Amino acid sequence: MMNQTAERANIGLISAIVAVATIGGLLFGYDSGAVNGTQPGLQAAFQLDEAGLGFTVGSLLIGCFIGAFFAGTLADAIGRRNVMRLAAFIFLVGALAQGFAHLHGVFVVARIAGGIAVGAASVLSPAYISEVAPANIRGRMTTVQQIMIISGLTAAFVVNYYLAAAAGASTNAFWAGLEAWRWMYLMQAIPAAVFLVALFFIPESPRYLVAKGRIEEATKVLTDLFGPQTARTKLEEIRASFTTDHRPSFRDLIDPRTGGIRPILWAGLVIAVFQQLVGINVIFYYGSTLWQLAGFTEADSLLINIVSGAVSIAACFVTIGLVDRIGRKPLLLIGSAGMAVTLFVLVYAFGHGSLDASGKLVLSPELGKIAVVAANLYVIFFNISWGPVMWVMLGEMFPNQIRGSALAVCGFAQWFANYLIAQSFPVMASKLGLAASYTFYAVCAAVSFFLVLKFIKETKGKELEAMEG
Repeated sequence: MMNQTAERANIGLISAIVAVATIGGLLFGYDSGAVNGTQPGLQAAFQLDEAGLGFTVGSLLIGCFIGAFFAGTLADAIGRRNVMRLAAFIFLVGALAQGFAHLHGVFVVARIAGGIAVGAASVLSPAYISEVAPANIRGRMTTVQQIMIISGLTAAFVVNYYLAAAAGASTNAFWAGLEAWRWMYLMQAIPAAVFLVALFFIPESPRYLVAKGRIEEATKVLTDLFGPQTARTKLEEIRASFTTDHRPSFRDLIDPRTGGIRPILWAGLVIAVFQQLVGINVIFYYGSTLWQLAGFTEADSLLINIVSGAVSIAACFVTIGLVDRIGRKPLLLIGSAGMAVTLFVLVYAFGHGSLDASGKLVLSPELGKIAVVAANLYVIFFNISWGPVMWVMLGEMFPNQIRGSALAVCGFAQWFANYLIAQSFPVMASKLGLAASYTFYAVCAAVSFFLVLKFIKETKGKELEAMEG
């Protein structure tokens, strides 16, 4: 059956669908990269201290965990494609509002709205891809989500660098009298508009159509994707995977044999939460601030961000070559071990720096090089493993009957952990220092290795209808 599916699959159509669906990941990446270079402007415009900056940056993530929580169940009700369209529109409006806002409250509301859109798209894009891609290439196709996230980050780093350079500094006035940092947000409207328009040219998920009893439409989509013979076989497999006596609900997450939470949900929560506890988004959200704390200039810090973004994209292409060959679990284990080692090297570099007269950390040239190399190796290990593999597994690991509800819970947990990390870093760095802050992330990376060994089961090559709960 799997070979037949692979032979008949319309790879061109599937690739086009993947390209459109993962623009949602690009939006998340672009916003994360944009905020990286806007923090001096935010502090100046809204008179923010460290805690206020952490809340303002992290407010996007409040929206993200709200959007992620409701996206799965809403997608079960009105369709994956319709929810992504709504998310694209909300993000477009939020991007414009963030760029033009002159009141802190307005900016935060717009950022939360953008976060709702990002959270919804982040869980639905990999789920949607998993529902249209053949099992033997599903990991590669879903990994494109992480490539788009990093591409969005890198694009924002490049735009931020050139806007700040053209204006002289991110806080200086630029086009139309608006400061350069505001244009860093306004530029987000371009990919949001592209996403919204492109979503009108892809089909609805066949598994959603089957769940709604729209068999004729599902058959057409499956035929377009896999050919008529395979379409008939897959249609029957999908129909058999749904419980016919009730609609999907959160009650399905309870194991009827034990009365407790299904083991597969615990596994999803492990990879969702620990993907954030290893501290990757400190590099993404606060890269410029981090490297300035370590003694680099603003211009050098923005250049380091660009290098990190380029390295991340290259690492994701390695994942594309490996995820459907060696599997998901081995990549997670390699990533956990590599991140733990490189994070402890960063702890060493930050712990052996000196303080200048104002109390600011200064690294010697040797320690500075060690820190930059270690950070980029850390980014490589993350992006060949936990970065893309988490999205792959959340999109495919749950049985059809519980996919929407399980994605809601795991998506909420992932974004809530993301919010806690983003909110806490400025205060941790200020009060505890970089060495202590990165010790926490390093310990979490080490712990994640053993959690993967215990909780995660391999999903490589399995059809979605064969996933066990």
